Amino acid sequence: MRTQRRLRVVTLLSLAVVVLMVMPAFFGLRSLGKDPVFGSLDSLGVPSWAEQDVRDNGSGSLWCFLDCRFRERIAQSSKPFKETAAAYTTALEKAGWTPWRVSECPETAIAADQGTYTCFKRDEFTLDLWVRLPECAVDQVAAQDPTVVLPSSAVTPEPKKCVGSTISIKVTNAIADTRGKPEPKQDKPLVGETPEPGLSNDPLLEPTPAAS
Repeated sequence: MRTQRRLRVVTLLSLAVVVLMVMPAFFGLRSLGKDPVFGSLDSLGVPSWAEQDVRDNGSGSLWCFLDCRFRERIAQSSKPFKETAAAYTTALEKAGWTPWRVSECPETAIAADQGTYTCFKRDEFTLDLWVRLPECAVDQVAAQDPTVVLPSSAVTPEPKKCVGSTISIKVTNAIADTRGKPEPKQDKPLVGETPEPGLSNDPLLEPTPAAS
């Protein structure tokens, strides 16, 4: 009976250790391996033609230690930028992102025939959506510029094959996004009063008597 009781106690303690320590550590390491913001972008539900050749890049700390986390996703679409931007805007608004009209969005004006640039906000994040002409169109323009030197191995696609658009999504923590925030006031420098010169009894400051 004592042996059975000990075995039960050891089994219960082992299960408690697994539940209280091993499981949280496993899910913690799993969450560190996958940025939840990229996971939410994966679940936007945009059409498959609007999320081809997806590339994700991230830098900074998830907990804003020293630098807040910065995420960037670049994808390709097989349809023009206007139709692609509409698809992403609809998907973002359904996911809870609200349009954010703020100065410096974009920092540089974009021609209407070159693409669209819009900003969104959700919870503690801000998102920039830039949908523009496809990368192949940019390469064609560069190839026609005599001042740009291209490598000999570069192959410029034919204009009729250059279709679609390129999508850039940038997500930043709102606390690190300075757009729309007032500039911090600078404190006036402390200027003290200049004391009036006073008389001193220091003999070293008295003039030296002239020799007789």
